[in-house]
Amino acid sequence: MKFLVCIKQVPDVSGSLQTGRMVLNAYDASAVEAALVLSEGTENDIHLVLIGPESARETIRKALAMGADSATHLVTSDNAELNSSAVALILATFVRSGKYDIIACGKQSQDTDAGLTGGMLAEHLGIPFVTNAVGLELRKENSESRLIVTRQGDSGQEIIELPAPCLVTCSNDMNDPRIPSLKGIMQAKKKEIVSSPVADAVRSDTLVLAVEDPPSRAPARILDGKLEDQVTELVRVLEEESGVL
Repeated sequence: MKFLVCIKQVPDVSGSLQTGRMVLNAYDASAVEAALVLSEGTENDIHLVLIGPESARETIRKALAMGADSATHLVTSDNAELNSSAVALILATFVRSGKYDIIACGKQSQDTDAGLTGGMLAEHLGIPFVTNAVGLELRKENSESRLIVTRQGDSGQEIIELPAPCLVTCSNDMNDPRIPSLKGIMQAKKKEIVSSPVADAVRSDTLVLAVEDPPSRAPARILDGKLEDQVTELVRVLEEESGVL
């Protein structure tokens, strides 16, 4: 069975965006981990694909160090602006050039939180898909493999069976992605990364004007005294200072 895991390099949102530090999208790391767990003790092949500039190659190496077998880097210019629709179109063209049983994506990316690419990609390919997966299981019946997906819905969990080929988008609540070992890091340096340029004709119909840190918040205020006094003071603050009431 062949897995394709779509990964993305994103700004590190754990600190200031102005540092420019780029990391592997956390949701995609969960997708890589899910593919690795499903493939343990099997001959499954896990291939990664990333769309991004030359500098994203290091992010691919980090994902390979987790245990994936190989990768494709669809190279863009440093200033390329690609929205979900453009990314899905590029990925669909790439997927059609190979044969994959299960395509796994993060349910969204840390930078935009759009969560659209996976569904758009599945629609381009005409394959069934499930979003927001929190659990995956492979079952084989009569030489046919099926993916059992547990997804988190609005009112509870749902269990859905998908035939291959299929696509699933993974929640970061699914697992704790492994930290690459020293052996994995050394092996990743020898694993194949095929580079292919993205056609300039593929363009986004949206434009990002700026990326900024969220505005800082004033420190929390703790009200002292008896409960009645706290309630009175809270009402006064909401009316006079905040204008909420």
